[in-house]
Amino acid sequence: MPTLLYVPADRPDRVAKALATDAAVVILDLEDAVAPAHKDQARDYVAGLPADLPRPVQVRVNDVRTAWGRADLAALAGLLPATDGVRLPKIESVEQVREIAALVPGAALHLLLESALGVERAHDLATAHPAVASVGLGEADLKADLRVADEAGLAWARSRIVVAARAAGLPAPVQSVHPDVRDLDGLAASCRLGRALGFRGRAAIHPAQLPVIAEVYRPTPEEIAAAHRIVAAYEEGEATGTGAVALPDGGFVDIAVVRQARNVLAEAAHGRFVNGGRRAGSGVG
Repeated sequence: MPTLLYVPADRPDRVAKALATDAAVVILDLEDAVAPAHKDQARDYVAGLPADLPRPVQVRVNDVRTAWGRADLAALAGLLPATDGVRLPKIESVEQVREIAALVPGAALHLLLESALGVERAHDLATAHPAVASVGLGEADLKADLRVADEAGLAWARSRIVVAARAAGLPAPVQSVHPDVRDLDGLAASCRLGRALGFRGRAAIHPAQLPVIAEVYRPTPEEIAAAHRIVAAYEEGEATGTGAVALPDGGFVDIAVVRQARNVLAEAAHGRFVNGGRRAGSGVG
């Protein structure tokens, strides 16, 4: 399953530990995890990274409307394509996306929507430029902007981002981080909710969260067995010319049901959600 791990870019010791984990992508954070006094130090460290890192790396820059963000993009322009892309916080306009794409040509852009305006424009932003590789939510900022106190207030925004990504032909988004690193039961419950809504995978802020995320998002043996039964029944019906097929439990098998079953089998085989999108990527806040 797509598991992403944030790590502050001003802490080389933590970066080394993050690169040694099983995270699918390590996100070097120049934004929230780095104090203002350390912004330049963090940027210089990222700019000096070697190209042969042990796993894919993305860089979350500061808000590109700030001097920090503009300096981040300037530094990354010389580093790409050694990284797997740039995570862009607080994106709200198509013009922003197109301007950034011109500043870092060839970079995959992972957009984080963290305001009501960003969510309202989700599909426009997802289709703003061919370099857009994913869209996701930055839920801490979004909760503050919406003035909601818990996850229930994010239900519509979460569904909106899933629909926008799919409509744009992008991969299913991954969930935003769970901020309490000790609350693994709460993390698991939140992941189950996210999976039910259509997310596939999640970002973490501590290595201890990674196995929980992977376990919840991995198809269960029961789901895999059911998917095999559906595909087998459908293929048998096609071979015999039966047409409509009913399973022993009374469930009706049509092409939409088969498509979902094949998604589950592909997910189990490859550790990724396969949605027919035009490019791979992960979006998260």
